[in-house]
Amino acid sequence: MAQWKNDEELFALMKEKLYTPVVGDILDQMGYKHQFLPAGIRPLEALVPADAYIDRSQPDNRLKVAGYACTVLENDVFESPKKPFGYLTEALDQLKPNDVYIATGAHHSALWGELLTATAKARGAVGAVLDGCSRDTPQVLEQNFPVFCTQCWAQDSSVRTYVCDYRCTIEIGQVTIHDGDLVFGDIDGVLIIPRELQDEVIEKALVKAAGEKTVRRAIESGMTATEAFEKFGIL
Repeated sequence: MAQWKNDEELFALMKEKLYTPVVGDILDQMGYKHQFLPAGIRPLEALVPADAYIDRSQPDNRLKVAGYACTVLENDVFESPKKPFGYLTEALDQLKPNDVYIATGAHHSALWGELLTATAKARGAVGAVLDGCSRDTPQVLEQNFPVFCTQCWAQDSSVRTYVCDYRCTIEIGQVTIHDGDLVFGDIDGVLIIPRELQDEVIEKALVKAAGEKTVRRAIESGMTATEAFEKFGIL
């Protein structure tokens, strides 16, 4: 029986109780061994001296993301396109609550920035994952919105990047991502959970996370790792 009643409860539970290593382990056990995006895609906050830009008196929403993939496909261009930015604004304007904007395909400019963050937040999206760079770093960080990217780079996309499609199948690294798949990211990386498996994966991951806490408490109480693994199993 699922421990959540709706998407909001699901995502809150994931961010409170789970972390990507334990979810990744479950996917491995189920035979889905290529669900992590490349290691270079990390929270923007982890890539810069973020304390210079962040009000630490407020809860920090920047280091975890959980939501449904809104896939975006881009390509590099080499002069000003007939339609500036391609279908970027259309992709942003159709974002829905609990969407995660996830984009790949162009690498000659930043794929994200201040105004995209503001638009995504206004539409109810819950994060952005870029197979590439983000810019306007102070202005993005101050919006307290989870952005995962490879690095910061100010180069503009208007004459270099074209959004050619959205809500289509994309690939990042070794991962095929379908629109609507579950996206989960934290300081250790970003993984993709196929939509049809999400309930089973999350339920098993919650059990595993609780089990690992039990093993840790046993070890901290004096049990050896060998004893703990023999008693509780490799969880």
